[in-house]
Amino acid sequence: MTNLYINTDNSPGTISKNIYGHFSEHLGRCIYGGIWVGKDSPIPNTDGIRNDVAEALKKLRIPVLRWPGGCFADEYHWMDGIGPYEKRPKMINTHWGGVVEDNSFGTHEFMRFCEMIGAEPYINGNVGSGTVYEMQQWVEYITFDGVSPMSELRKQNGRAEPWKLKFFGVGNENWGCGGNMRPEYYADVYRRYATYVRNYGSNKIFKIACGPSEGDTHWTEVLMREACKFMDGLSLHYYTIPTGNWSDKGSSTEFDEAEWFSTLRNTLRMDELIRKHSTIMDKYDPEKRVALIVDEWGTWYNVEPGTNPGFLYQQNTVRDALVAGINLNIFNTYCDRVRMANIAQLVNVLQSVILTEGEKMVLTPTYHVFDMYKDHMEGKLLQTGISGTAPEYGFNGENIPAISVSSSMSPDSDEILVTLCNLDPENSQDIRIEIRGSGLRQYKTASCTVLAGSAINAHNTFDAPDNVKPATLGEIPVANGILEAKLAPMSVTALKIK
Repeated sequence: MTNLYINTDNSPGTISKNIYGHFSEHLGRCIYGGIWVGKDSPIPNTDGIRNDVAEALKKLRIPVLRWPGGCFADEYHWMDGIGPYEKRPKMINTHWGGVVEDNSFGTHEFMRFCEMIGAEPYINGNVGSGTVYEMQQWVEYITFDGVSPMSELRKQNGRAEPWKLKFFGVGNENWGCGGNMRPEYYADVYRRYATYVRNYGSNKIFKIACGPSEGDTHWTEVLMREACKFMDGLSLHYYTIPTGNWSDKGSSTEFDEAEWFSTLRNTLRMDELIRKHSTIMDKYDPEKRVALIVDEWGTWYNVEPGTNPGFLYQQNTVRDALVAGINLNIFNTYCDRVRMANIAQLVNVLQSVILTEGEKMVLTPTYHVFDMYKDHMEGKLLQTGISGTAPEYGFNGENIPAISVSSSMSPDSDEILVTLCNLDPENSQDIRIEIRGSGLRQYKTASCTVLAGSAINAHNTFDAPDNVKPATLGEIPVANGILEAKLAPMSVTALKIK
């Protein structure tokens, strides 16, 4: 029996809803076929946007959506994506598959999509191949309500009122595909470009600087030292790769327990990365004004056989559900510094929540995890821990924690949501939860939702869309602040304590 405790009188902070954000790039079939089918498509759509995808995403209450990249952002010239479709210039997407990008999905379409699903837009500007003037014009086009060439152009293109734009990224991966810059150089470039990302009227922009890749603490040190006061957020990118080998990352569905173990072990590294980069940020920003933005995370495998290598299309199994649950528990735990995260990517790319094929759509196990966790958004993080010896999952002489957990209290009531992952694919975990604090006696029952698989590679297909889906179990009694439950092997569990 594993003894967990939850202290309702001790809250380290509020879990920002933006931790449950998503990422959409002009990559493979994320935009075209996944979100956008065009107004003349036989697939049911609203203004060219798929109705089925929009409805599924709306159910998740997606708080924020990042666009247009990714590496694509630093070769994207926004004026190519406005105006009449027939006049928009075409380009080759050199980063992702060498396919033709017809720019039919641009600023207006993205902002419309965000309105449909209820998400705040997070736009990444082009630093790698763009100009300061181009970036300044884009912000003006979107947000300015006065008289200017850009506001007039927006009106000519059918949008009289400006949009609200809260989040703006000044470049992407500028240490790599965004220009192969040194941190010292990018820090100065960031300061210059960010100067012209202006606040117009009541619109206040949260400026996000390109942060480190994985464990590059030198990049964090330089950016915080040289540009801290000019930014509101610093990004971090980390992908879970089972093999640790970028040239052969492993299969999304054909793997053994060794790769299951290495995937989860590598996922847990996110905790270490956040701690290391947060320590440096604390040095220059002890008040934690600057947020750590994990705006690219998730699993990355070899593409599915027979698909375009540049499209990054992969299946999504119960293993990915565990990866999602572990990462979200970690982000919750560090909510004092991590105030946004964006899983890569929304549809048909990497660890997506939705897969489509023509008119067909399927929800992945990762989708269900986001649905199970969504009530953490804006909740009060509760101090949660394990009393005594924590259970471990061992394989080939190596051990990792068997349980990942976080808990929060609803901002609107005293209801507690506890989310738990059992990383062990063979053994269940018996747990005893003790609720501590002044209000413990009010809790009487807990509802239980479980997502588990019949095998380590269990996944949903267009022919069998419900292979992996949540099951709602019976109510669990709570007596004197104590409840007991059993975590199924390789499972994600959500307990709502009332």
